[in-house]
Amino acid sequence: MVFHTQSTIFGQLMRLLSRGKLFRYPDEVDPSLWKRVVRQDRPDTRKRSDNNNDPAHGSDKEVLDDFPCKQATTDNGIGQDALLVDWYGEDDPENPQNWPGALKHLIAFQMCILNFAVYIASSIYVPGEALLMQEFGVNETVAILGLSLFTLGYGIGPMLWSPLSELPKLGRSRIFFWTLLAFILLQLPVGLAPNAAVFLVFRWATGFCGSPCLSTGGGTITDIYPPTTVPYLICIWSSAGVLGPVFGPLVGGFLAPAMGWRWTVWVFTLLCALVLGGMFFCLPETSAANILYNRARRLRKATGNERLRSQSEIDGAHHTARDTLVMLARAFTLTFLEPIVLLMDLYSGLLYGLLFLWFESFPIVFGGIYGFSSGQQGLVFIGILVFAAISVPLFLLWIKRRLLPKMMSGQFKPEMFLPPTFIGCFALPICLFWFGWTSRVGVHWIVPIVGSGLFSIGVVTLFNSLFNYMGITYSRYAASIFAGSALFRASFGATFPLFAQSLFRSLGVGPGNSLLGGLATLFIPVPFIFYWYGERIRSWSKNASHDV
Repeated sequence: MVFHTQSTIFGQLMRLLSRGKLFRYPDEVDPSLWKRVVRQDRPDTRKRSDNNNDPAHGSDKEVLDDFPCKQATTDNGIGQDALLVDWYGEDDPENPQNWPGALKHLIAFQMCILNFAVYIASSIYVPGEALLMQEFGVNETVAILGLSLFTLGYGIGPMLWSPLSELPKLGRSRIFFWTLLAFILLQLPVGLAPNAAVFLVFRWATGFCGSPCLSTGGGTITDIYPPTTVPYLICIWSSAGVLGPVFGPLVGGFLAPAMGWRWTVWVFTLLCALVLGGMFFCLPETSAANILYNRARRLRKATGNERLRSQSEIDGAHHTARDTLVMLARAFTLTFLEPIVLLMDLYSGLLYGLLFLWFESFPIVFGGIYGFSSGQQGLVFIGILVFAAISVPLFLLWIKRRLLPKMMSGQFKPEMFLPPTFIGCFALPICLFWFGWTSRVGVHWIVPIVGSGLFSIGVVTLFNSLFNYMGITYSRYAASIFAGSALFRASFGATFPLFAQSLFRSLGVGPGNSLLGGLATLFIPVPFIFYWYGERIRSWSKNASHDV
């Protein structure tokens, strides 16, 4: 398998230390590579090559006069028309779309396990809140802030990291690696915190630094997979993120009483450290814009011809500081000015907020009503996991049987992703009403657990359909779109738990869950509106894809 080690952090470090002698790119090993491509595309250069019986014959100046086969029409800012550096052909091995399947799957696996690890960090400490309150002498609200501030941090982070990952000069892999390294190092003051203030400040900081994978991971998947495969991987990637908060209380429920709340920090930190080691060696750069940008830089250095430019350099030749700020603010502008994005993000944010708020009722139900221990309370989340294990394969089967044939037919529209949401938008409120009104003395504990499992149906069908719908509709800005979505989810997820205890103590478990179910019911029309009128709404936007 070709690992494209040159663009990994390890490869870049080795190239720096060896001054470019190790892990060389194909056009550095064989400079005639791009020259042959030129001659194949230009008859006059092929003729010169044939006459000399040497595919690499001819001066660099002669070849560069013909390179590349496309002449850029935009001035590059140095007074000359730029020569566009593009792929060497449809089978260019450096094009991420042409990478071996095994390498693509390895990258996708890293995105999924990292998504899971960062999300589990949000909730794994929750079973240790009582121990933290006892050690630091703080009240319940301060303890819950440990969850809320972390969630808020990984909601704000993508608003910066995602636009930065779309900058051709930076790319994605370096942002993934260095932010994850910061995430791991900042866990030290979290796990060793001498007081609640230090703990809370660094919980926010770690959430901020751990956030790129939660949004930009979707952009990485679209970088390397063809459109017909992206829906499968987006489903698996987003499901890994959903399972993180579910597994957190399950693991923390046993770990915190046995080892203390600090060990809940060390466990996911170790997991992230293992992922970081894998990324160091096995995560090449996937951004096509960054790959071509670096290719243009190499060719300029090798030939001395400053006319060689990548498309991103040509497009950005006259960019001002204001243009850069507009680009960095793209996630905000798309989120709040695009009606599709705003309403979908509100919906996904509500789902996420309900998820975190609803989880706060579990100790009240299974600890207070059914008398479960802390470890046993973690096990009740198995019902959600079982239903998720059933829902995800069925969703993937729907993609294969119903969605892909429509995508291959040439008459595909983004709204074709939405039918599964017709089930999910009803499953969510049913789950909340079921769980709330069966959680009482006289009803066996298995009944509310079965009801809680319906939440998985709602989350799998709604999250995956909405992510795919927005990713396809705004394919050019996928990372920024996912960043805005992460901000909404995190904002709701951070604020809802703060009033959870007051809600359930004032109203009770049944009425409290009924209130949540009522909120979910209000959003039932959303998927149907976009399924019927989505094409018309997309036509109003200059950023949305009109012909997919």
